[in-house]
Amino acid sequence: MADTDTVKSELLARINESQQPREVLRAPELRALADELKNLPPEQRADAGRALNELKQALQTAIEQREAELLDQAVTPIDVTAPFDVNSKAPSLLPTEKGTLHPITQEIRTMSDILQRMGFQVFESREIDDQYHMFESLNFPAGHPARDDYDTFLTNETDENGERYIAPAHTSTMQNRILRELKPLLDEGEPIAAVAIDRVFRNEDLDPRHEHTFYQQEGIYVDKGVHVGMLVATLKTFLESYYQKSLEVRVNPFYFPFTEPSFEFSLSCPFCEGEGCSVCSYAGWIELLGCGMIHPNVLKMAGIDPTIYTGFAWGGGVERLIMMKRGIEDIRHFESAKLDFLRQF
Repeated sequence: MADTDTVKSELLARINESQQPREVLRAPELRALADELKNLPPEQRADAGRALNELKQALQTAIEQREAELLDQAVTPIDVTAPFDVNSKAPSLLPTEKGTLHPITQEIRTMSDILQRMGFQVFESREIDDQYHMFESLNFPAGHPARDDYDTFLTNETDENGERYIAPAHTSTMQNRILRELKPLLDEGEPIAAVAIDRVFRNEDLDPRHEHTFYQQEGIYVDKGVHVGMLVATLKTFLESYYQKSLEVRVNPFYFPFTEPSFEFSLSCPFCEGEGCSVCSYAGWIELLGCGMIHPNVLKMAGIDPTIYTGFAWGGGVERLIMMKRGIEDIRHFESAKLDFLRQF
């Protein structure tokens, strides 16, 4: 892997000279380092991923310092309504508390880092989409009753087919796009491995476990000879890395139009070690997400031959993972803007 110290020195120098320091985060050197991760032997990947994360953190710190310098150099406008002039010392009673990243942002970064070290590319989703990517590309034919399960928000704007645009109810809307974009990897003998993490929207009755706006994580893996065992092993590895402990997992048969076979994925309760507690309703298990083998029709819609390639996919709520990790009892706290909640993070 390229020398991260050399890349760090070059990019820090670039930041210190730039009027737009955040553009450095798009530097091809960073992309090259991330692309190299998946080609490293497993025993080297963790150290290389850690070095890359430390590099990104150093760049972020330098960018914030450079932006503060540029702000100080700018002409400060005079607020004629202020109780003191521009040359006066600011009153000591003005708030000086520094903000922090939202807990969802913090944990999405952690999840993304883990998945990137596992070889997955990370994509953003869309907050307005069309019904083709929400339904048809995922094996929901027109009039399919499973469409009603998603309680989808519809806009008043329509696409070229006269169908109303939607606020996506799941990040699976990205599945067809990702498969088409990364399909050339299959021709090169490489697998498609990607995740999409972003906000989704559903017409839910609000309670401590349900919100109308929340984040979801969608994972996709396609290659020759992919099977259910690889799906279970991938999710188990990710969850054990995220929770930093060994976990027992199980899968139960379920139904989704876009996977066959489909499963509900559960893990042993990390709070009671499977003994039973109020968090897991004394069952010892917590149903966490849906998953399964990608339906052949979904592969066909993306131009991939299901007689040659197979794959798996999973999708689950980000907040549910965070609530279990942090011991948060009510999902509504995340969108409440309550400072007493946010200050804990």
